[in-house]
Amino acid sequence: MQGGKLMSILPQFDVNIDNVINQSIENSSSTVTTPKEYAWDFENDDFLLKDGKFVIVEGKEALKIWIWKALNTVKMNYSIYSDNYGHDLDSLIGQGFSSGLIESEARRIVWECISLNHHITGMQNFTTAYDGDTLTVSFTALTDQGEVDMDV
Repeated sequence: MQGGKLMSILPQFDVNIDNVINQSIENSSSTVTTPKEYAWDFENDDFLLKDGKFVIVEGKEALKIWIWKALNTVKMNYSIYSDNYGHDLDSLIGQGFSSGLIESEARRIVWECISLNHHITGMQNFTTAYDGDTLTVSFTALTDQGEVDMDV
């Protein structure tokens, strides 16, 4: 006690926490990132090089590469990736499921896979085709960069 007043051991600040939170939200939402990836040669399934150096692409092309790589990576098969990255579409092959169940589950699995990317906001025109042990999915990814058509 000092002069009849109780003193706190913590400093006193005249701060409105709502203002701090609102400022933080404004700062974080005003930062817009452009997706970037190393260019990919889809025909040769390898990085695209120019003069022996990696090429960086941005925007829709970068998202197409990200989606393609994610849907060509089996979930929890490579320790370099998080447990959430990739797909588990292989669980649908050779099980004798109806085509309706395969399409429904493939849609769910693909959405779980691609929605990890914050640039991807939706998916439409989803179709599946399967031939023996090969499942092909086609869809349009809705992104903050525009629509990206995929056949994987």
